[in-house]
Formats: sequence, structure tokens, C-alpha cells
Amino acid sequence: MAAKASISHVLFDMDGLLLDTEKFYTEVQEIILSRYNKTFDWSLKAKMMGKKAIESARVFVEETGISDSLSAEDFLVEREEMLQKLFPTSELMPGASRLIKHLHASGIPICVATGFLGDDPEVKQGKPSPDVFLAAARRFEGGPVDSQKILVFEDAPAGVGAAKNAGMYVVMVPDPRLDISFQKAADQVLSSLLDFNPSDWGLPPFPDTAI
Repeated sequence: MAAKASISHVLFDMDGLLLDTEKFYTEVQEIILSRYNKTFDWSLKAKMMGKKAIESARVFVEETGISDSLSAEDFLVEREEMLQKLFPTSELMPGASRLIKHLHASGIPICVATGFLGDDPEVKQGKPSPDVFLAAARRFEGGPVDSQKILVFEDAPAGVGAAKNAGMYVVMVPDPRLDISFQKAADQVLSSLLDFNPSDWGLPPFPDTAI
């Protein structure tokens, strides 16, 4: 099979893609909403995933109708406090370590372009704006890198949109509970990073000994 593209650089999202942290966000948000006798569902989570923290928080309080009782800013403070107790227990997603080690050993430049880059002055808007990925592309040694040479790994619909808006290729590894309609924009959809075949993208193949 011919490669889909000739990729030279790789960008990764972090939460839910490299680290199994999305479950913590869900758990904490369910706890907060339960105080208002409301429930947290995946249609709401899909709207929040991948966005800047404050943008995500506004969606949360407005869509659930609790904005009169809890501001987006106060929600973030409370959520962060609860998350900090959970994050130390987070684990890598299946296949993440294998893929990162392989790309590094093969000399492929990689970068984690997460929402934390939202504090960067170059990132004026959160995903699905392309700002975060374009800023990351400028940080590669010898950058900026041609967007058509960059492959992005994402789990969130907003992140997939941001990658496409940046003119990059994107592999989506969505949570199985995410509605399939959110997968349409991705160039490739995988159930796990374990299913990724580097050769599909003109990248060095995994050695036979890789586990």
C-alpha cells in the first residue's frame, strides 16, 4: 500500500491520547454536577474536549444551566483542585510508549501540543482554531515545518478540527463512547495507538521485535 503522505514530523495531543486522563475529567465533572442534580453525558463532553480550559469551562456551566450558581472561573478552580489529586495515578494509553520510543529512535522530531500551550501568546484561540498546532510547528528545530509534512495524533473532535485547519494530517484515536459522527474529518481513525502502522504515512516501520 502506498503511503498516505510523506511525514517528517509528528505532533501529539496529551490528555486522552498519550495519558489516560480523560476519565478523571469525567469523574470530577460528574461529582460537581451531582450537587445540582444534573448529569454529565458524552454529548456535552464532546463539546468540551480539546478546547482551552476557560472555553471548555464556559461550555460546561452554560450547557448544564448552572452558570447562575457556578461561574466558569470558579468551576475551573474547583476542578483543578480535584484533578491534582487524581493525575499522579494516570497511566500511559496502550501503544503510547512504544510509538514515542520508536519515533525517537528513528530520529523523527516529535512534540506534545496540548491545551497547556494555551498560555502561549501565539495561541490566541483554542481548538478547533489551528493556533496550538501552528505554534508547535514553529518550535521544531529548523522550523517552521511545512504543515503537509506533519502528522497529528488526536482523540478530541476539536483537536481533529484544529489539525485540519492547520493543513496537517490527523490520526484520530477516539474514545469508543464518542459518537461516530465526530470521526468524519480525520484522515485515519484507530481504536488504539497499538493499531498504528507507521508505513501508512511514510514513516520508518516498527522493528519486528517491537512489543
